[in-house]
Formats: sequence, structure tokens, C-alpha cells
Amino acid sequence: MSSNFGYCKVSISPVRSEARDASEMVTQLFFGEVVEILEQEEKWWKIRTYNDNYLGWVDPKQIRKLTKKEVNRWLDGISYQHNLIQEIQTPWGKQQIFKGSFLPYGVKESFSIGNDEFALIGDPEFYNQSDILSVVKTYLNAPYLWGGKTPFGIDCSGLTQMVFRFLDINLPRDASQQVDFGTAIEFEDRLPGDVLFFKNQDDRIIHVGIALNQEEIIHASGQVRIDSYDQHGIIHFSREYHTHKLHSIKRM
Repeated sequence: MSSNFGYCKVSISPVRSEARDASEMVTQLFFGEVVEILEQEEKWWKIRTYNDNYLGWVDPKQIRKLTKKEVNRWLDGISYQHNLIQEIQTPWGKQQIFKGSFLPYGVKESFSIGNDEFALIGDPEFYNQSDILSVVKTYLNAPYLWGGKTPFGIDCSGLTQMVFRFLDINLPRDASQQVDFGTAIEFEDRLPGDVLFFKNQDDRIIHVGIALNQEEIIHASGQVRIDSYDQHGIIHFSREYHTHKLHSIKRM
């Protein structure tokens, strides 16, 4: 019987907006991430990500199929890799997986996804981290990459999604979706860890970042960086104008 689910078998899999290599990358899948398979063409599969319901097209060679029962078994007690790089032994050879990959919580030696067996080479890092600022600072100076979600390339909403995922808060993928979550905060009541959303002239959400304190924000713009902000938005380093116009502040 055919399966309508699968998991990402490679370290990082690009998800495209259309079924072609030249199409823009809208997000990324991590090793072990579950997807629902919606359409199957010879060279492309249309998928919906299981964690955040994001739609896109992937190369089927980077996906291994699972049954619904196997999906439930895999996701029971799942956690996320904290160290930057982890080497694993797979049925197809040694492979490196990266920060944010899906692993069973507390695994030390081996694990399985469906019928595929894996073994860790070296010890992964697992730790409970409730301090959002220490999590987000691990991405500092990562290059900006549209659709990216790793320390090797990340966009603004990818940064907020990944940081809160490590804190067991599952945000949607895009800033325009994330703004619908959390509790609205007045500017004078802002605290470190609050999420700041920014708009364009049409009042559309186009950017997001995390407050480090009452004067500084960490966000992905060119690279993950720290800039000053005020009630109007993010202040250019020249102090002569604002690069992004503040829309709202949310506490997740």
C-alpha cells in the first residue's frame, strides 16, 4: 500500500515554490523532518511539512516514505539536535546532520525511522534551555539566506521559528503568519525575548526580530546581527534613518 508520508533523509533539503530546480527556495527540511506527500511527479513531490503546514516541492530522492503508524512512532518523544554538526551512520553510509535536525530525546547510540536504522558517531548535545537570548545568540553572524533555517544560512522568520522551536514553541514559517501568535505588548512594556514585527508602506509584515533588551534587536538582515531600535523601528547604524518600520510586538 502506498504511503502519503515521508521523512527527510539528507542533512538539509531545499523546498521550492515550484517543481523546478530554478524555482526559489521557500524553506528547508532538516534530517528526520516529517512531511505529508500531496502529489507525486517523476522528478518532484509536492509536500506539506508536518510541523508547520508549509507547502512546497522537493526532490523525491531526498525523502524516504513512512506509514502513518511509523510517523506517530517516530514523532513520539522527538527532540532537536543542539550541536552544530553531528555525524551519524545511515543505511547509505556516514552522514553529517546539523543543528535543528530531528532526533529522539536523549538518544545516545542508535535509533530508527520506520525500517531505517541509524547510529550516532560521537555524543549529541541535549539540554533544556529556557533562556531565549542564549539560544538566539548561537545564530549570531549566520549569513542571510532566503528560505534558510540553519547557522549556515537563515532568513528572519527562519531565525525566530528555529529559536522558539528549541523552547518547544512551534511557530509558523513566515513572519506574516507568526504575527498572529502570542500576546500583544505595548512598546513601553517590552522585555528581552519579545518578538518585534516590521511592516512596509502597505502595512504588510515583511520582517521580524527578537528584542535583546530595550534598545537592541537581533535579526537576520544581511547576516544575523544586532542593531538598535526605537518605537519607530530598526535604526540604521548611521543613526540617520530607520531600515524597518515597527508594526507590533508580541510575547510568545
